Amino acid sequence: MFLGTHTPRLDDKGRLFLPAKFREKLAGGLVMTRGQERCLYVFPMDEFVRITERFQEAPTSSKAARDYMRVFLSGASDEIPDKQGRVTVPATLRQYAGLDRDCTVIGAGSRVEVWDSTAWAGYLDSTEQAFSDQTEEVIPGLM
Repeated sequence: MFLGTHTPRLDDKGRLFLPAKFREKLAGGLVMTRGQERCLYVFPMDEFVRITERFQEAPTSSKAARDYMRVFLSGASDEIPDKQGRVTVPATLRQYAGLDRDCTVIGAGSRVEVWDSTAWAGYLDSTEQAFSDQTEEVIPGLM
């Protein structure tokens, strides 16, 4: 499980140092793709395979399913971290997420998310109060 918030930087070649605590789980390969809210999702290869197998169960007659799969899969890039724990973030994904130098990398359970640090701060500002004020269960039976 991926947890926590980290603030690595992209180097001049568009490489990102993965947080040390995430490296072992991602060492065998990962897939990076477009995420929601203009961040990037990073999955261990086995988790990405599990997700894409579930996509195969979606009806091709569903326009929403087709649209989601197209955007999600067309942006996907498989990567293997180097010995120093760096991965190259493809230019198209850097542009999508607005990544320049300062990044925020968060653990989001089964995936890692990569955010532009300014975008992440804005996201937190806009959602933390709603999180604090939540009076109903978002996921029934969880808490």
